[in-house]
Amino acid sequence: MSFDLSFYKGKKVFLTGHTGFKGSWLSKILINAGAIVTGYSLPAPTNPNLFEVLDLSSQMTSIIGDIRDYEKLKKAFDTANPEIVLHLAAQPIVRDSYKDPRYTYDTNVMGTVNILECVRLSNSVKSFLNVTTDKVYLNKEWSWGYRENEELDGYDPYSNSKSCSELVTHSYQRSFFTDKNGKLTLPISTARAGNVIGGGDFANDRIVPDCIRSALDKKDIIVRNPYSTRPYQHVLEPLYAYLMIASKQYEDIAYSGYYNVGPDDVDCYETGKLVDLFVEKWGQGLKWVNKHDGGPHEANFLKLDCSKLKSTFSWKPRWNLPTAIEKTVEWAKVWAKGEDVSKCMDKQIEEFFSK
Repeated sequence: MSFDLSFYKGKKVFLTGHTGFKGSWLSKILINAGAIVTGYSLPAPTNPNLFEVLDLSSQMTSIIGDIRDYEKLKKAFDTANPEIVLHLAAQPIVRDSYKDPRYTYDTNVMGTVNILECVRLSNSVKSFLNVTTDKVYLNKEWSWGYRENEELDGYDPYSNSKSCSELVTHSYQRSFFTDKNGKLTLPISTARAGNVIGGGDFANDRIVPDCIRSALDKKDIIVRNPYSTRPYQHVLEPLYAYLMIASKQYEDIAYSGYYNVGPDDVDCYETGKLVDLFVEKWGQGLKWVNKHDGGPHEANFLKLDCSKLKSTFSWKPRWNLPTAIEKTVEWAKVWAKGEDVSKCMDKQIEEFFSK
């Protein structure tokens, strides 16, 4: 099934979480495609951050606000009068969710309620997508991938709050966007993506940004849990899927649903093996050391079964993990030299979407 970014030309898109890592990449893709983009988010969570590096606020309507602030969100939403809503705003860090669980739940659960209330009271929306995580599933540490019909029950506050966000979405769909005959009246989907990497991620407690910081500082890379297995993919992989799902259900409501978005099994890597790959691509004598710190519980093994996305849309991953690491290193070295990262991203986006 073909998907072309030209679908978004002239479309009014409301994007929550636009100042984050994934949100900044998604904003750039939509701006390049000619969409009319309104973003609503807290200020970018890191300094430096990709949103400001790209000067995206001058290229879209950027509203700085808290997803928990329903009145401000509603005003921004109504002004934008969007056709397509992409909900990415979240507290996304597992370790931070242990430090402040109340904030994590408030943001990830009530934030979803607030954006769905805006959609419920709108006459303009024709497609809604809630972005959650692969961690929404009850993790039984088994060796096969979780499917969309598996039990939702994330362990830690972050994962569990995203499970709740899924359930909120399901309830709104049944309660407010389904007619008395059981027919869906508004296209609503959720997308459950795995760990993403790519240029411009400056977050703490993420392995690839930690690798880049260590490389630039010429220090050994510290790896907390080298034997945990995760499904890694370049950030463009899920963003492509999000845009594809939102556009296809806009055109045909039958495509509404719950979709896993992850790499093939060959790209489910142990963290230590991922760092080996980064060291190889970066060069310059880098090495890493195992310093497991006995920190809070995190899943040791987790991967997704993406058969539904593949069969429904004839989708498949485009960049394997070695390529994803290579593209991330490319961006980081452009950034380190003070060169044009926006041009680098344009090239990567063009290469990915034309593949």
